Amino acid sequence: MKQTLLTKPTIHYQTSVKDLYTQTTALGLGTIADNGALSVNTGKFTGRSPENKFIVKDDVTKDLIDWGGFNHSIESKYFKPLYDKMLAYLETQKEIWVRDAFACAETTSQISLRLYTELPWSALFANNMFIRPTASQLVDFSPEWQIIHAPSFKADPTIDGTRAENFSIISFTEKTILIGGSAYTGEIKKGIFTVLNFMLPHFKNILSMHCSANVGASGDVALFFGLSGTGKTTLSADPERKLIGDDEHGWTNDSVFNFEGGCYAKTINLSPVNEPDIFNAIKPGALLENIIFFEGTNKVDYDNASITENTRVSYPIEHIHNIVTPSVAAAPKNIFFLTCDAYGVLPPISKLNAAQAMYQFISGYTAKIAGTEEGIKSPKATFSSCFGAPFMPLHPGDYAKLLGEKIESNHCQVWLINTGWSGGAYGTGKRMSLPNTRKMIEAVLNNTIAHGGYEDFPVFNFKVPKQVPGVDPAILQPENTWADKSKYKAERNSLANLFQNNFKKFEAGVTTTIIEAGPRN
Repeated sequence: MKQTLLTKPTIHYQTSVKDLYTQTTALGLGTIADNGALSVNTGKFTGRSPENKFIVKDDVTKDLIDWGGFNHSIESKYFKPLYDKMLAYLETQKEIWVRDAFACAETTSQISLRLYTELPWSALFANNMFIRPTASQLVDFSPEWQIIHAPSFKADPTIDGTRAENFSIISFTEKTILIGGSAYTGEIKKGIFTVLNFMLPHFKNILSMHCSANVGASGDVALFFGLSGTGKTTLSADPERKLIGDDEHGWTNDSVFNFEGGCYAKTINLSPVNEPDIFNAIKPGALLENIIFFEGTNKVDYDNASITENTRVSYPIEHIHNIVTPSVAAAPKNIFFLTCDAYGVLPPISKLNAAQAMYQFISGYTAKIAGTEEGIKSPKATFSSCFGAPFMPLHPGDYAKLLGEKIESNHCQVWLINTGWSGGAYGTGKRMSLPNTRKMIEAVLNNTIAHGGYEDFPVFNFKVPKQVPGVDPAILQPENTWADKSKYKAERNSLANLFQNNFKKFEAGVTTTIIEAGPRN
């Protein structure tokens, strides 16, 4: 490393994984689990704080960011003083860890970044999640972006322009992310994701996506979008297909590439039967967050949510055996939007045209059910634009426009998969069978889905296949599964109204074609 912002602390640069383990445990900050992973506790914050994330409003961003919602602005006058205070704080520490890395597997889109952190296990997280430079690349490494990470540093909202003591602030002019007051590592990951979601679409015409991606033996690529609880991780993990990445990707004119060099997976209720790839990836080099051991042991109790439901593990993507190397493949042939419709309204599989795909992409619909979030007693519709609203700085219509262009130019098929309820709403009907959902996706990927033709799905105007190999055709039209047809139609109209009301806030930034692709009741 040729230069550093800091002069007084001992600098640990590109420290080996083994030494990061040793340093973490020596400081009393972590424990080695029986599977060889390092286990740490992130303290007060066990998830992101989107309400305390800011983008500096300046000449670069003021006319481009879709301000409001999750895109909170902070005046540029606050950035430099807070930056200086954070550096002064880090100068008082005995040790600081510095990590150089890349984001984006497609080299022409790659950005270099440097993390400064007061925690050795945060450096391990960066090593796991970003793309690791080779020894030769480190010789003349020059970071384009830097992340100043000081979990023990707390802001003063009355002076620093923040809302709380914890904060994440992105300056596109200074190409710097400030993270303070929180040790939750997801703030590092999603900070860079937000940067890419601004830069790539606006400057390079690359669609940035919150999705998983895999590729078949013939080179056919599939994308899986979906909010928490929809089955994105489960359905994209296919022993017959290689993983490109599990969470963040870019789509150029002719390729899809992973932004990351690792995976950051939830571990609550993890089992070797349901998620063998993730379970087996938790080994030396992995970083577990906020898990609990069985009493008197260092064996992980994955069912224990006493700290948080959001227990996590990060590991290098190489911990998954069936991957694409490097994490780049062709443009997708199929896109799957996953939704857990707890109202039992939507078909288990529907085919969308390009305009409908853009509408559904902007909507980002699923439904929360009892037990997924405190206070949820009955199904509650949830909309997250582009399936990742907290990380999307531009107007959702900008991302949807790019999506539509790329669907058309690549002759891509788009499918809406309902992994939620059938035969009635949550509490009355039954959850869609995972084997049936897998058969539907398999029928798309092996091109047998269209053999029986399609019929219309009223109100939403989707195309629904008449048959899927190995699946009872009676479940393909959801109305057939309800005993009370009039109640079903009322629920369908109610869901259509929720879509329409949610979409009103986007109408000023999209075309009439997209607006008219929504449900009509």
